[in-house]
Amino acid sequence: MNEDFPARWWHATDDGRIQCDLCPRDCRLSDGQRGLCFVRRRVGDGMVLTTYGRSSGFCIDPIEKKPLNHFYPGSSVLSFGTAGCNLSCRFCQNWDISKARAMDRLVAEASPEAIARAARDHGAASVAFTYNDPVPFAEYAMDTADACHALGIHTVAVTAGYIHAEPRRELFAKIDAANVDLKAFTEKFYREVTGAHLEPVQETLQHLVHETPVWTEITTLLIPGLNDSDAELTRLAEWVAGALGPDVPLHFSAFHPDYRMADVPPTPLATLRRARAIARRAGLRYVYTGNVHDPEGDATLCPGCGAKVIERDWYEILAARLEHGACGACGTPIAGRFAATVGSFGRPRMHAVRIG
Repeated sequence: MNEDFPARWWHATDDGRIQCDLCPRDCRLSDGQRGLCFVRRRVGDGMVLTTYGRSSGFCIDPIEKKPLNHFYPGSSVLSFGTAGCNLSCRFCQNWDISKARAMDRLVAEASPEAIARAARDHGAASVAFTYNDPVPFAEYAMDTADACHALGIHTVAVTAGYIHAEPRRELFAKIDAANVDLKAFTEKFYREVTGAHLEPVQETLQHLVHETPVWTEITTLLIPGLNDSDAELTRLAEWVAGALGPDVPLHFSAFHPDYRMADVPPTPLATLRRARAIARRAGLRYVYTGNVHDPEGDATLCPGCGAKVIERDWYEILAARLEHGACGACGTPIAGRFAATVGSFGRPRMHAVRIG
């Protein structure tokens, strides 16, 4: 694949550099320099994407692993990512990929069309851009999305949502569902722990929910002592309910020690359950716990009668009482995108896919 794929969203500056306009980092580059994401580089008088057509690998997952609980539940998704990321999260759970500084981490090559064909041939309903973040490889993700849609395959973005307005509109116009990492609800956390800012992520979420048909869910990784206080969780949940609406699913996920935060303890199950209770009191109808064994926190509850519409054990669906997108017990509509029947793909098979 071409290591010098022409990149978009940049302009020349008065001091002879070029500025990347993809995300709010606004990296200014001299010839040969790379942006913070490491995968966008200046070459001569332009910018290139160095990871187009190159991946860290492909795998077939349950859609619930993204996590997306309201987007064709029980279906399978072909997942892949590249290298690089435009955030600097000290707790990154995929740091060996997102912070890769050597292209030998990218062991698989595949054109957008080959990825779409592989998804079709393996019976995957969707292709997910994940593991790092599709924003730094937006051109590759967009071309792959076009190839997927040509074959009737859905597209999923798992993203931090740290992107400028113009590329945001163009990228998400080609996406069917997104899980956005709302990493905390203080500017201090974003600045000190991720090297980014909160407001652009809020803007992405509002754009997705109010200006696009993209089905959107949110994940917040709870890190003990950093973003798990009752006060912060209440503000986060109230903002989601008020600014986005009560039907946007929110996933609270457990942290495990990794990367530059190996000295922080794992998130207790009690913390996740407390967060779930706070969010439900704030008016959110679909709140989940993740990265732990908690069947109660895995279940989709009817906001009308409280019945368990979908029961899960980890990623496996044990029972579904969903009829034409509504609760089978009382008929209350359930927010989401649903097929005529709930799928049964089940637990992740760690099924590596070879493409090409």
